[in-house]
Amino acid sequence: MSERIFISSVQKELAAERRAVADYIRDDPLLRRFFDVFLFEELPASDRRADEIYLDEVDRSAIYLGLFGDEYGVANNTGRSPTEQEFDLATMKGITRLVFIKDGDDASRNPRTAALIRSVTGQLIRRRFGSTGELLRLLQGSLVDYLEKRGDVQVGSFEEKPCPGATMEDIDADTVARFVRRARSERQFPLSEQAPVADVLTHLNLLCKDQPSMAALLLFGRDPQRFIPAAELRCMHFHGTEVQRPAPSYQVFKGNLFDQVDRGADFALSVLSRRVGTRELGAQAPVSYEIPPDAVREAIVNAVAHRDYTSAAAVQVSVFIDRVEVWNPGALPPELTPARLREPHGSVARNPRICEALFLTGYIEKYGTGTLMMIRESIENGLPEPDFEQRGGEFVVTAWRDWLTDRVLAELQINERQKSAIAYLKMSGHVSNQEYQSLVGVAKRTAHRDLAGLLGKGVIERIGTTGKGTYYVLGKGATKGPKGSQEANGPEGATKGPNVT
Repeated sequence: MSERIFISSVQKELAAERRAVADYIRDDPLLRRFFDVFLFEELPASDRRADEIYLDEVDRSAIYLGLFGDEYGVANNTGRSPTEQEFDLATMKGITRLVFIKDGDDASRNPRTAALIRSVTGQLIRRRFGSTGELLRLLQGSLVDYLEKRGDVQVGSFEEKPCPGATMEDIDADTVARFVRRARSERQFPLSEQAPVADVLTHLNLLCKDQPSMAALLLFGRDPQRFIPAAELRCMHFHGTEVQRPAPSYQVFKGNLFDQVDRGADFALSVLSRRVGTRELGAQAPVSYEIPPDAVREAIVNAVAHRDYTSAAAVQVSVFIDRVEVWNPGALPPELTPARLREPHGSVARNPRICEALFLTGYIEKYGTGTLMMIRESIENGLPEPDFEQRGGEFVVTAWRDWLTDRVLAELQINERQKSAIAYLKMSGHVSNQEYQSLVGVAKRTAHRDLAGLLGKGVIERIGTTGKGTYYVLGKGATKGPKGSQEANGPEGATKGPNVT
Protein backbone atom coordinates (compact mmCIF):
# COMPACT_ATOMS: atom_id res chain seq x y z
CA MET A 1 0.00 0.00 0.00
CA SER A 2 1.38 3.43 -0.97
CA GLU A 3 2.29 5.93 1.74
CA ARG A 4 0.99 9.50 1.56
CA ILE A 5 3.35 12.45 1.10
CA PHE A 6 1.78 15.77 2.14
CA ILE A 7 3.22 18.72 0.22
CA SER A 8 3.14 21.86 2.37
CA SER A 9 3.97 25.39 1.15
CA VAL A 10 2.45 28.73 0.25
CA GLN A 11 0.51 27.49 -2.75
CA LYS A 12 0.62 30.58 -4.96
CA GLU A 13 4.33 31.35 -4.44
CA LEU A 14 5.58 27.80 -5.08
CA ALA A 15 2.85 26.49 -7.40
CA ALA A 16 5.34 25.33 -10.07
CA GLU A 17 7.55 23.49 -7.57
CA ARG A 18 4.53 21.78 -5.95
CA ARG A 19 3.31 20.52 -9.31
CA ALA A 20 6.81 19.38 -10.36
CA VAL A 21 7.28 17.40 -7.14
CA ALA A 22 3.91 15.68 -7.46
CA ASP A 23 4.50 14.78 -11.11
CA TYR A 24 8.03 13.53 -10.40
CA ILE A 25 6.96 11.17 -7.61
CA ARG A 26 4.03 9.86 -9.61
CA ASP A 27 6.15 9.25 -12.73
CA ASP A 28 9.32 7.83 -11.14
CA PRO A 29 9.38 4.00 -11.59
CA LEU A 30 10.72 3.44 -8.07
CA LEU A 31 9.05 6.15 -6.01
CA ARG A 32 5.57 5.58 -7.40
CA ARG A 33 5.70 2.02 -6.07
CA PHE A 34 5.87 3.30 -2.52
CA PHE A 35 4.35 6.79 -2.42
CA ASP A 36 1.24 8.77 -3.28
CA VAL A 37 1.03 12.59 -3.12
CA PHE A 38 -1.52 14.91 -1.57
CA LEU A 39 -1.91 18.35 -3.16
CA PHE A 40 -4.59 20.57 -1.70
CA GLU A 41 -5.27 22.22 -5.06
CA GLU A 42 -6.29 18.87 -6.53
CA LEU A 43 -9.25 18.48 -4.18
CA PRO A 44 -12.73 18.96 -5.65
CA ALA A 45 -15.05 21.58 -4.22
CA SER A 46 -16.35 20.51 -0.81
CA ASP A 47 -18.54 21.83 2.00
CA ARG A 48 -15.66 21.62 4.50
CA ARG A 49 -13.30 24.17 5.97
CA ALA A 50 -9.91 24.22 4.27
CA ASP A 51 -7.88 24.12 7.49
CA GLU A 52 -9.90 21.12 8.67
CA ILE A 53 -9.08 19.26 5.45
CA TYR A 54 -5.37 19.94 5.26
CA LEU A 55 -4.71 19.15 8.92
CA ASP A 56 -6.65 15.91 8.59
CA GLU A 57 -4.55 15.02 5.52
CA VAL A 58 -1.30 15.73 7.40
CA ASP A 59 -2.47 13.35 10.12
CA ARG A 60 -3.06 10.64 7.48
CA SER A 61 0.33 11.09 5.83
CA ALA A 62 3.63 9.25 6.41
CA ILE A 63 5.83 12.13 5.23
CA TYR A 64 5.48 15.89 5.59
CA LEU A 65 7.26 17.64 2.70
CA GLY A 66 7.75 21.34 3.40
CA LEU A 67 8.76 23.80 0.66
CA PHE A 68 9.62 27.17 2.20
CA GLY A 69 10.19 30.34 0.18
CA ASP A 70 9.80 34.04 1.01
CA GLU A 71 6.09 34.30 1.78
CA TYR A 72 4.55 33.22 5.08
CA GLY A 73 0.95 32.77 4.02
CA VAL A 74 -2.32 33.94 5.54
CA ALA A 75 -2.54 33.45 9.29
CA ASN A 76 -5.76 32.06 10.75
CA ASN A 77 -7.38 32.98 14.07
CA THR A 78 -4.49 31.30 15.93
CA GLY A 79 -2.02 33.66 14.27
CA ARG A 80 -0.26 30.89 12.31
CA SER A 81 -0.18 30.14 8.58
CA PRO A 82 -1.33 26.76 7.19
CA THR A 83 2.29 25.83 6.46
CA GLU A 84 3.37 26.40 10.06
CA GLN A 85 0.31 24.60 11.43
CA GLU A 86 1.02 21.62 9.17
CA PHE A 87 4.65 21.50 10.26
CA ASP A 88 3.70 21.69 13.95
CA LEU A 89 1.14 18.90 13.57
CA ALA A 90 3.66 16.65 11.78
CA THR A 91 6.14 17.34 14.60
CA MET A 92 3.59 16.49 17.29
CA LYS A 93 2.50 13.28 15.52
CA GLY A 94 6.07 12.09 14.94
CA ILE A 95 5.63 12.13 11.15
CA THR A 96 8.81 12.10 9.05
CA ARG A 97 9.56 15.69 7.98
CA LEU A 98 11.53 16.71 4.88
CA VAL A 99 12.07 20.44 4.47
CA PHE A 100 13.60 22.25 1.49
CA ILE A 101 14.35 25.99 1.49
CA LYS A 102 14.29 27.95 -1.75
CA ASP A 103 17.42 30.07 -2.23
CA GLY A 104 16.96 33.82 -2.01
CA ASP A 105 17.87 36.91 -0.05
CA ASP A 106 17.19 35.95 3.56
CA ALA A 107 16.78 39.61 4.45
CA SER A 108 13.84 39.89 2.05
CA ARG A 109 11.93 36.94 3.52
CA ASN A 110 8.85 37.57 5.53
CA PRO A 111 10.07 37.80 9.17
CA ARG A 112 7.66 35.07 10.23
CA THR A 113 8.98 32.81 7.43
CA ALA A 114 12.52 33.49 8.60
CA ALA A 115 11.49 32.62 12.16
CA LEU A 116 9.88 29.36 10.96
CA ILE A 117 13.03 28.43 9.06
CA ARG A 118 15.14 29.05 12.17
CA SER A 119 12.79 26.84 14.17
CA VAL A 120 13.02 24.08 11.57
CA THR A 121 16.81 24.36 11.44
CA GLY A 122 16.98 23.66 15.14
CA GLN A 123 14.98 20.44 14.75
CA LEU A 124 16.17 18.70 11.61
CA ILE A 125 18.49 18.80 8.60
CA ARG A 126 16.95 20.91 5.85
CA ARG A 127 18.37 21.47 2.37
CA ARG A 128 18.41 24.52 0.10
CA PHE A 129 17.59 24.44 -3.61
CA GLY A 130 18.05 26.95 -6.38
CA SER A 131 16.10 25.39 -9.23
CA THR A 132 13.29 22.91 -9.65
CA GLY A 133 15.74 20.37 -11.06
CA GLU A 134 17.94 20.68 -7.99
CA LEU A 135 14.89 20.30 -5.73
CA LEU A 136 13.91 17.07 -7.47
CA ARG A 137 17.43 15.65 -7.18
CA LEU A 138 17.56 16.44 -3.46
CA LEU A 139 14.09 15.03 -2.92
CA GLN A 140 14.95 11.81 -4.73
CA GLY A 141 17.95 11.26 -2.46
CA SER A 142 15.91 11.90 0.68
CA LEU A 143 13.09 9.54 -0.32
CA VAL A 144 15.44 6.75 -1.37
CA ASP A 145 17.28 7.16 1.94
CA TYR A 146 13.92 6.85 3.72
CA LEU A 147 13.14 3.62 1.84
CA GLU A 148 16.61 2.22 2.43
CA LYS A 149 16.45 2.78 6.18
CA ARG A 150 13.12 0.97 6.22
CA GLY A 151 14.59 -1.94 4.27
CA ASP A 152 12.28 -1.43 1.30
CA VAL A 153 15.15 -0.93 -1.14
CA GLN A 154 18.86 -1.61 -1.16
CA VAL A 155 21.13 1.16 -2.35
CA GLY A 156 24.88 1.06 -2.51
CA SER A 157 27.13 -1.93 -2.09
CA PHE A 158 25.47 -5.14 -0.89
CA GLU A 159 28.67 -6.37 0.71
CA GLU A 160 28.98 -3.35 3.01
CA LYS A 161 25.52 -3.67 4.54
CA PRO A 162 25.11 -5.20 7.99
CA CYS A 163 23.95 -8.80 7.82
CA PRO A 164 20.49 -8.93 9.49
CA GLY A 165 20.48 -11.28 12.45
CA ALA A 166 24.23 -11.94 12.38
CA THR A 167 26.52 -11.44 15.37
CA MET A 168 30.21 -11.90 16.02
CA GLU A 169 29.37 -15.46 17.10
CA ASP A 170 28.68 -16.22 13.43
CA ILE A 171 32.31 -15.41 12.49
CA ASP A 172 34.74 -18.35 12.52
CA ALA A 173 37.86 -17.37 14.45
CA ASP A 174 39.96 -20.16 12.87
CA THR A 175 39.16 -18.88 9.35
CA VAL A 176 40.16 -15.37 10.41
CA ALA A 177 43.43 -16.68 11.87
CA ARG A 178 44.25 -18.57 8.66
CA PHE A 179 43.50 -15.43 6.70
CA VAL A 180 45.88 -13.33 8.81
CA ARG A 181 48.63 -15.94 8.54
CA ARG A 182 48.40 -16.07 4.76
CA ALA A 183 47.91 -12.31 4.34
CA ARG A 184 51.07 -11.66 6.39
CA SER A 185 52.99 -14.07 4.16
CA GLU A 186 51.56 -12.85 0.83
CA ARG A 187 51.14 -9.08 1.35
CA GLN A 188 52.79 -8.16 4.67
CA PHE A 189 49.45 -7.74 6.44
CA PRO A 190 50.15 -5.52 9.48
CA LEU A 191 48.06 -7.28 12.16
CA SER A 192 49.44 -10.23 14.10
CA GLU A 193 47.94 -13.70 14.21
CA GLN A 194 46.96 -13.05 17.81
CA ALA A 195 44.89 -9.97 16.91
CA PRO A 196 41.26 -10.16 18.12
CA VAL A 197 38.72 -11.08 15.45
CA ALA A 198 36.97 -7.73 15.85
CA ASP A 199 40.25 -5.88 15.21
CA VAL A 200 40.85 -7.82 11.98
CA LEU A 201 37.32 -7.16 10.73
CA THR A 202 37.59 -3.49 11.68
CA HIS A 203 40.87 -3.20 9.80
CA LEU A 204 39.19 -4.72 6.73
CA ASN A 205 36.13 -2.43 7.08
CA LEU A 206 33.86 -5.43 7.58
CA LEU A 207 31.97 -4.24 10.66
CA CYS A 208 28.86 -2.05 10.77
CA LYS A 209 28.55 -0.68 14.31
CA ASP A 210 29.89 -3.95 15.79
CA GLN A 211 27.70 -6.07 13.49
CA PRO A 212 29.33 -8.20 10.76
CA SER A 213 28.73 -6.99 7.22
CA MET A 214 27.57 -9.21 4.38
CA ALA A 215 31.17 -9.42 3.15
CA ALA A 216 32.35 -10.49 6.61
CA LEU A 217 29.88 -13.40 6.60
CA LEU A 218 30.84 -14.42 3.06
CA LEU A 219 34.55 -14.39 3.84
CA PHE A 220 34.69 -15.61 7.44
CA GLY A 221 31.24 -16.91 8.38
CA ARG A 222 30.71 -20.27 10.06
CA ASP A 223 27.66 -20.83 7.84
CA PRO A 224 27.34 -18.01 5.28
CA GLN A 225 24.51 -19.77 3.44
CA ARG A 226 22.30 -19.42 6.51
CA PHE A 227 22.17 -15.71 5.72
CA ILE A 228 22.90 -15.68 1.97
CA PRO A 229 21.55 -18.98 0.57
CA ALA A 230 22.64 -18.42 -3.05
CA ALA A 231 26.27 -17.81 -2.09
CA GLU A 232 27.42 -21.24 -3.19
CA LEU A 233 29.44 -22.85 -5.98
CA ARG A 234 27.82 -25.53 -8.12
CA CYS A 235 30.14 -27.83 -10.08
CA MET A 236 29.07 -30.27 -12.80
CA HIS A 237 30.95 -32.68 -15.05
CA PHE A 238 29.41 -33.75 -18.36
CA HIS A 239 30.77 -36.43 -20.71
CA GLY A 240 29.57 -34.62 -23.82
CA THR A 241 29.59 -31.07 -25.16
CA GLU A 242 26.11 -30.11 -23.93
CA VAL A 243 24.27 -29.96 -20.63
CA GLN A 244 22.59 -33.31 -20.07
CA ARG A 245 20.66 -34.17 -16.94
CA PRO A 246 21.22 -35.80 -14.65
CA ALA A 247 24.84 -34.69 -14.59
CA PRO A 248 27.24 -37.64 -14.16
CA SER A 249 29.01 -35.70 -11.41
CA TYR A 250 27.42 -32.83 -9.48
CA GLN A 251 28.71 -31.19 -6.32
CA VAL A 252 27.63 -28.07 -4.46
CA PHE A 253 30.26 -26.33 -2.38
CA LYS A 254 29.16 -24.08 0.46
CA GLY A 255 31.14 -22.44 3.24
CA ASN A 256 33.29 -19.32 3.02
CA LEU A 257 34.54 -17.89 -0.27
CA PHE A 258 38.14 -19.07 0.21
CA ASP A 259 36.97 -22.68 0.57
CA GLN A 260 34.62 -22.35 -2.38
CA VAL A 261 37.42 -21.19 -4.69
CA ASP A 262 39.79 -23.94 -3.54
CA ARG A 263 37.23 -26.74 -3.76
CA GLY A 264 35.84 -25.53 -7.07
CA ALA A 265 39.30 -25.44 -8.66
CA ASP A 266 40.11 -28.90 -7.25
CA PHE A 267 36.89 -30.27 -8.74
CA ALA A 268 37.63 -28.91 -12.22
CA LEU A 269 41.26 -30.06 -12.21
CA SER A 270 40.31 -33.51 -10.91
CA VAL A 271 38.27 -34.25 -14.04
CA LEU A 272 40.70 -32.73 -16.54
CA SER A 273 43.26 -35.01 -18.19
CA ARG A 274 46.77 -34.61 -16.85
CA ARG A 275 50.19 -35.90 -17.78
CA VAL A 276 52.81 -36.85 -15.19
CA GLY A 277 56.42 -36.33 -16.25
CA THR A 278 59.62 -37.94 -15.00
CA ARG A 279 61.74 -37.08 -11.96
CA GLU A 280 64.77 -36.18 -14.05
CA LEU A 281 64.81 -32.57 -12.85
CA GLY A 282 63.70 -33.07 -9.24
CA ALA A 283 62.35 -35.33 -6.56
CA GLN A 284 58.74 -34.67 -7.57
CA ALA A 285 57.45 -35.56 -11.01
CA PRO A 286 55.91 -32.56 -12.84
CA VAL A 287 52.22 -32.66 -13.67
CA SER A 288 50.70 -30.85 -16.66
CA TYR A 289 46.97 -30.38 -17.28
CA GLU A 290 44.95 -29.93 -20.45
CA ILE A 291 44.17 -26.41 -19.29
CA PRO A 292 46.73 -24.47 -17.25
CA PRO A 293 45.62 -24.68 -13.58
CA ASP A 294 46.22 -20.96 -13.08
CA ALA A 295 43.73 -20.17 -15.85
CA VAL A 296 41.08 -22.45 -14.30
CA ARG A 297 41.58 -20.98 -10.84
CA GLU A 298 41.50 -17.41 -12.19
CA ALA A 299 38.16 -17.98 -13.89
CA ILE A 300 36.66 -19.37 -10.68
CA VAL A 301 38.05 -16.76 -8.30
CA ASN A 302 36.93 -13.95 -10.62
CA ALA A 303 33.41 -15.38 -10.68
CA VAL A 304 33.28 -15.56 -6.88
CA ALA A 305 34.85 -12.12 -6.42
CA HIS A 306 32.74 -10.21 -8.94
CA ARG A 307 29.37 -11.97 -8.86
CA ASP A 308 26.15 -10.18 -7.96
CA TYR A 309 25.37 -11.42 -4.44
CA THR A 310 21.86 -9.97 -4.53
CA SER A 311 20.96 -12.54 -7.21
CA ALA A 312 19.30 -15.83 -6.30
CA ALA A 313 21.57 -17.61 -8.81
CA ALA A 314 24.84 -19.30 -7.87
CA VAL A 315 28.29 -19.45 -9.45
CA GLN A 316 28.44 -22.48 -11.72
CA VAL A 317 31.43 -24.46 -13.02
CA SER A 318 30.66 -26.88 -15.87
CA VAL A 319 33.30 -29.24 -17.26
CA PHE A 320 32.56 -30.60 -20.76
CA ILE A 321 34.74 -32.81 -22.92
CA ASP A 322 35.96 -29.82 -24.91
CA ARG A 323 35.82 -26.90 -22.44
CA VAL A 324 35.31 -25.57 -18.95
CA GLU A 325 32.64 -22.91 -18.48
CA VAL A 326 32.43 -20.70 -15.40
CA TRP A 327 29.20 -18.72 -14.98
CA ASN A 328 28.46 -16.01 -12.46
CA PRO A 329 25.32 -13.89 -11.99
CA GLY A 330 25.78 -10.22 -12.84
CA ALA A 331 26.82 -8.04 -15.75
CA LEU A 332 30.19 -6.50 -16.45
CA PRO A 333 30.51 -2.94 -15.11
CA PRO A 334 29.88 -0.23 -17.73
CA GLU A 335 33.60 0.53 -17.94
CA LEU A 336 34.38 -2.97 -19.26
CA THR A 337 33.29 -5.07 -22.23
CA PRO A 338 34.28 -8.59 -23.24
CA ALA A 339 36.57 -7.05 -25.88
CA ARG A 340 38.25 -4.80 -23.28
CA LEU A 341 39.12 -7.87 -21.22
CA ARG A 342 41.46 -8.94 -24.02
CA GLU A 343 43.62 -5.82 -23.71
CA PRO A 344 45.28 -4.00 -20.81
CA HIS A 345 42.57 -2.56 -18.57
CA GLY A 346 42.07 -1.31 -15.07
CA SER A 347 40.59 -3.37 -12.27
CA VAL A 348 36.90 -2.58 -11.60
CA ALA A 349 35.58 -4.43 -8.54
CA ARG A 350 31.88 -5.05 -8.01
CA ASN A 351 32.65 -6.14 -4.42
CA PRO A 352 35.74 -4.17 -3.31
CA ARG A 353 35.76 -5.48 0.29
CA ILE A 354 35.70 -9.08 -0.87
CA CYS A 355 38.32 -8.35 -3.53
CA GLU A 356 40.59 -6.75 -0.93
CA ALA A 357 40.53 -9.89 1.21
CA LEU A 358 41.22 -12.10 -1.81
CA PHE A 359 44.05 -9.80 -2.84
CA LEU A 360 45.65 -9.88 0.61
CA THR A 361 45.69 -13.69 0.52
CA GLY A 362 47.14 -13.84 -3.00
CA TYR A 363 44.04 -15.18 -4.73
CA ILE A 364 43.85 -12.18 -7.08
CA GLU A 365 45.83 -9.18 -8.21
CA LYS A 366 44.24 -5.76 -8.45
CA TYR A 367 45.58 -4.63 -11.77
CA GLY A 368 43.13 -6.12 -14.28
CA THR A 369 45.75 -8.68 -15.35
CA GLY A 370 43.79 -11.88 -14.65
CA THR A 371 42.15 -12.22 -18.05
CA LEU A 372 45.40 -11.37 -19.82
CA MET A 373 47.14 -14.12 -17.85
CA MET A 374 44.45 -16.60 -18.90
CA ILE A 375 44.94 -15.65 -22.54
CA ARG A 376 48.72 -15.88 -22.33
CA GLU A 377 48.73 -19.23 -20.53
CA SER A 378 46.25 -20.72 -22.99
CA ILE A 379 48.25 -19.64 -26.05
CA GLU A 380 51.52 -20.89 -24.54
CA ASN A 381 49.90 -24.30 -24.06
CA GLY A 382 48.67 -24.50 -27.65
CA LEU A 383 45.05 -23.70 -26.75
CA PRO A 384 42.63 -21.12 -28.12
CA GLU A 385 42.15 -17.96 -26.14
CA PRO A 386 39.37 -18.16 -23.56
CA ASP A 387 36.00 -16.70 -24.49
CA PHE A 388 34.47 -13.90 -22.41
CA GLU A 389 30.74 -13.41 -22.94
CA GLN A 390 27.86 -11.52 -21.41
CA ARG A 391 24.80 -13.77 -21.72
CA GLY A 392 21.86 -11.79 -20.42
CA GLY A 393 22.28 -11.41 -16.68
CA GLU A 394 25.23 -13.81 -16.47
CA PHE A 395 28.91 -13.45 -17.33
CA VAL A 396 30.56 -16.55 -18.77
CA VAL A 397 34.23 -17.49 -19.16
CA THR A 398 35.02 -20.46 -21.40
CA ALA A 399 38.44 -22.13 -21.22
CA TRP A 400 39.03 -24.64 -24.00
CA ARG A 401 40.48 -28.09 -23.31
CA ASP A 402 41.91 -28.46 -26.81
CA TRP A 403 42.28 -26.50 -30.01
CA LEU A 404 39.48 -28.31 -31.84
CA THR A 405 36.67 -25.91 -31.03
CA ASP A 406 33.44 -25.76 -33.04
CA ARG A 407 34.78 -22.74 -34.91
CA VAL A 408 37.96 -24.55 -35.90
CA LEU A 409 36.07 -27.68 -36.95
CA ALA A 410 33.90 -25.55 -39.22
CA GLU A 411 37.00 -24.04 -40.80
CA LEU A 412 38.51 -27.49 -41.37
CA GLN A 413 35.61 -28.48 -43.64
CA ILE A 414 35.41 -32.07 -42.44
CA ASN A 415 32.45 -34.42 -42.76
CA GLU A 416 30.10 -35.61 -40.02
CA ARG A 417 31.84 -39.00 -39.77
CA GLN A 418 35.15 -37.29 -39.05
CA LYS A 419 33.48 -35.03 -36.45
CA SER A 420 32.10 -38.14 -34.74
CA ALA A 421 35.61 -39.61 -34.67
CA ILE A 422 36.98 -36.43 -33.06
CA ALA A 423 34.29 -36.54 -30.36
CA TYR A 424 35.13 -40.20 -29.76
CA LEU A 425 38.85 -39.41 -29.51
CA LYS A 426 38.19 -36.70 -26.96
CA MET A 427 36.52 -39.29 -24.72
CA SER A 428 38.55 -42.43 -25.41
CA GLY A 429 41.95 -40.96 -26.26
CA HIS A 430 42.66 -43.18 -29.30
CA VAL A 431 41.02 -44.93 -32.25
CA SER A 432 42.16 -47.54 -34.79
CA ASN A 433 41.08 -47.93 -38.41
CA GLN A 434 38.91 -50.92 -37.49
CA GLU A 435 37.30 -49.02 -34.58
CA TYR A 436 36.59 -46.12 -36.92
CA GLN A 437 34.84 -48.48 -39.37
CA SER A 438 32.57 -49.76 -36.60
CA LEU A 439 32.03 -46.33 -35.08
CA VAL A 440 30.73 -44.60 -38.21
CA GLY A 441 29.62 -47.66 -40.22
CA VAL A 442 31.87 -47.45 -43.28
CA ALA A 443 34.11 -49.79 -45.27
CA LYS A 444 37.86 -49.94 -44.73
CA ARG A 445 38.60 -47.87 -47.87
CA THR A 446 36.33 -45.03 -46.70
CA ALA A 447 37.81 -45.18 -43.18
CA HIS A 448 41.28 -44.99 -44.75
CA ARG A 449 40.29 -41.86 -46.72
CA ASP A 450 38.64 -40.15 -43.75
CA LEU A 451 41.56 -40.78 -41.43
CA ALA A 452 44.02 -39.64 -44.09
CA GLY A 453 42.13 -36.38 -44.36
CA LEU A 454 42.26 -35.81 -40.60
CA LEU A 455 45.92 -36.73 -40.52
CA GLY A 456 46.72 -34.33 -43.34
CA LYS A 457 44.99 -31.46 -41.53
CA GLY A 458 46.92 -32.11 -38.33
CA VAL A 459 43.77 -33.13 -36.43
CA ILE A 460 45.14 -36.58 -35.54
CA GLU A 461 48.54 -38.19 -35.20
CA ARG A 462 49.47 -41.79 -36.03
CA ILE A 463 51.05 -44.00 -33.39
CA GLY A 464 52.89 -46.90 -34.95
CA THR A 465 53.77 -47.49 -38.61
CA THR A 466 51.86 -50.44 -40.02
CA GLY A 467 49.87 -53.40 -38.78
CA LYS A 468 47.14 -53.98 -36.25
CA GLY A 469 48.99 -52.08 -33.52
CA THR A 470 48.60 -48.75 -35.31
CA TYR A 471 46.16 -46.26 -33.82
CA TYR A 472 45.45 -42.52 -33.85
CA VAL A 473 45.32 -39.82 -31.18
CA LEU A 474 44.35 -36.18 -31.35
CA GLY A 475 47.03 -34.02 -32.88
CA LYS A 476 48.54 -30.83 -31.58
CA GLY A 477 47.22 -28.85 -34.51
CA ALA A 478 48.96 -27.06 -37.35
CA THR A 479 50.25 -23.51 -37.35
CA LYS A 480 48.42 -21.26 -34.89
CA GLY A 481 46.25 -18.59 -36.36
CA PRO A 482 45.11 -15.39 -34.74
CA LYS A 483 43.90 -15.53 -31.13
CA GLY A 484 45.51 -18.89 -30.59
CA SER A 485 43.27 -20.80 -32.99
CA GLN A 486 44.67 -23.40 -35.33
CA GLU A 487 44.68 -22.91 -39.06
CA ALA A 488 43.18 -25.65 -41.19
CA ASN A 489 46.29 -25.99 -43.36
CA GLY A 490 47.99 -29.34 -42.98
CA PRO A 491 51.69 -30.05 -43.56
CA GLU A 492 53.05 -29.56 -47.02
CA GLY A 493 52.04 -32.36 -49.35
CA ALA A 494 49.18 -33.49 -47.13
CA THR A 495 46.74 -33.34 -50.03
CA LYS A 496 48.55 -36.23 -51.64
CA GLY A 497 47.34 -38.47 -48.86
CA PRO A 498 49.67 -39.84 -46.17
CA ASN A 499 50.16 -43.52 -45.60
CA VAL A 500 47.22 -44.58 -43.40
CA THR A 501 46.79 -48.11 -42.10
